[in-house]
Amino acid sequence: MKIKLIVILLAGLLASCTGNKRDNNKEIAENYNVYGDTIMLNNSIDTEQLLSKYHSIEVGDSTTVVVKAEVVEVCQKKGCWMKLDLPDGELAMVKFKDYGFFVPKDIAGKEVILKGNAFVDEVSVSDLKHYAQDAGKTEEEITAITDPERTFAFEADGVLLKK
Repeated sequence: MKIKLIVILLAGLLASCTGNKRDNNKEIAENYNVYGDTIMLNNSIDTEQLLSKYHSIEVGDSTTVVVKAEVVEVCQKKGCWMKLDLPDGELAMVKFKDYGFFVPKDIAGKEVILKGNAFVDEVSVSDLKHYAQDAGKTEEEITAITDPERTFAFEADGVLLKK
């Protein structure tokens, strides 16, 4: 009798877990375009919480998060990177895991949900100039880049964009 009760309880627990995943997948399929991996929607943080996490880690450290944020800039060549708007005029540079997917080039101003690793990075002058070229900056703006920059970075496993 005890074994039957345990089996019934475990089956119920398993069914409830897969039901939540099914509900999440259904909501995503109906409401979002998915780039990269699918994301669970119920555990995201906002950009203030993300900025707080950035301030609490050092160069080389990372933290895994799901975050909702507004896109302010996208690579205009391929959609291979984007920048997120953070509080206090800060930005987070997003690249995509293993260069495995890209996002549309016209999503500046739109909200996305991302899952991945947030980390603090120091970007070289040559990389900063490359990103400026990709963003369509003028030659004068590119030439003005002379110092490396400590930045907030994000390697995304997946991105959701509302349909």
